[in-house]
Amino acid sequence: MTRELGAAMRRIQAGNALGAFGLGFTVPYLYVYVAQVRDLGASTAGVVLAVFAMAALVVLPFTGRIIDRRGPLPVLVSGAVLASAGALAMGFSGSVPTAVMSAALLGAGTAVMQPALATMIVWCSTAATRTRAFATQFFLANLGLGVGGLVGGQIVDQDRPGSFTLLFAIEAVMFLVLAGMAASVRLPRPAAFAVSALSKDSKDTDAAGRAGGGVRALLRHRAMVQLLGLGFVVFFACYGQFESGLAAYGTEAAGIDPSTLGVALAANTAVIVIAQFVVLRLVERRSRTRVIAAVGLIWTVAWIVAGYAGLGHGSTTMATAAFISTYALFGLGEAMLAPTVAPLVADLAPTSMVGQYNSAFALVKQLALAVGPAVGGPMGASLHGPYIVTFVLFSLGITVLALRLGRRLTPAQDRPSPVSASRVVARRLPEGAEKAEPVRTRPVPERVG
Repeated sequence: MTRELGAAMRRIQAGNALGAFGLGFTVPYLYVYVAQVRDLGASTAGVVLAVFAMAALVVLPFTGRIIDRRGPLPVLVSGAVLASAGALAMGFSGSVPTAVMSAALLGAGTAVMQPALATMIVWCSTAATRTRAFATQFFLANLGLGVGGLVGGQIVDQDRPGSFTLLFAIEAVMFLVLAGMAASVRLPRPAAFAVSALSKDSKDTDAAGRAGGGVRALLRHRAMVQLLGLGFVVFFACYGQFESGLAAYGTEAAGIDPSTLGVALAANTAVIVIAQFVVLRLVERRSRTRVIAAVGLIWTVAWIVAGYAGLGHGSTTMATAAFISTYALFGLGEAMLAPTVAPLVADLAPTSMVGQYNSAFALVKQLALAVGPAVGGPMGASLHGPYIVTFVLFSLGITVLALRLGRRLTPAQDRPSPVSASRVVARRLPEGAEKAEPVRTRPVPERVG
């Protein structure tokens, strides 16, 4: 069984990397493509980006129940095919209606793939291997996005629309490859794994499981509701600012050259890729909520450094270095979150609701990514001091919310590795005999692809 899990996990992770590679080809250039290459204007480009985000908000509320009823595999394959059709259509879009429709297909397809992929990783991992599996997923996704963006940048030519069509065609092919690799995976039956084994002592989880699923059942799970609130703040204070408020603040307040934004994003990706598995060794045996709380403190420092870049009246060189350091510090925090938050969602979920829990978290993430630019963009462009103060407070809020969440989790949920590091085997004694001491055996390492 362990070999089968390892083979399935390797295929899932490889498909995840190829899908991210395809997205990296086009996402950085979508605005330029619609507004300038197709000459549809900045307002149309804004509508296209909004539709891309809103499509996710429309489909995600229904995705979880479908995953739990039909399994994640058909949802992932359907989402990949839908995204492929949207990418290919976008490559040939020459009018406003076709561009908007293509964005809707692409946004909906990529959105449903997230919880489906997360659920497949849960099914193909155990409590002991899940942390490393999600860290690997995050690492490969960022590596794929970074490499895709670099390669795509060498292909695109604003004066040749055909170069952009080629990018979207490559993206469409990558999604189909992802669908093919996923379809070849032999998923284990979810009943074979105690997905909620770590939460068996949680009254909230038991109540959600007995309720039979649905939004009401999830909302009765207080620990999960707190995690959703924490997730919203995390994505709002970091990811929701990368290409909107923080970029506007850097160019307006700090006088950063626009080309430096690309260098800062590259620094962010480089830190994630370099630090991911070093960080993993440090955090996988520590309290998850304390690791998340530490991320809040790191991001507080990041925002203070950003404040110096724009408000410190230093040289342009110092401001540029500080701004790039801000993105690097964000990357360090992201590397710490990858092996903590997603596995925690899986370990809180009752066995019958893994898809719904993953979809709910993906929905909260998407809401934060939609609200973040709307709030941060105008503030970063004009209200420089209040912008920094606001997000310093949000980062400190991450620390507070994480520590509060830790009080509601069981020890096995908050620190799973020591619990799963040994196996307890009870001796069977004749009836009436004195209860034996448990025998602890050495753990058998399990390999995840």
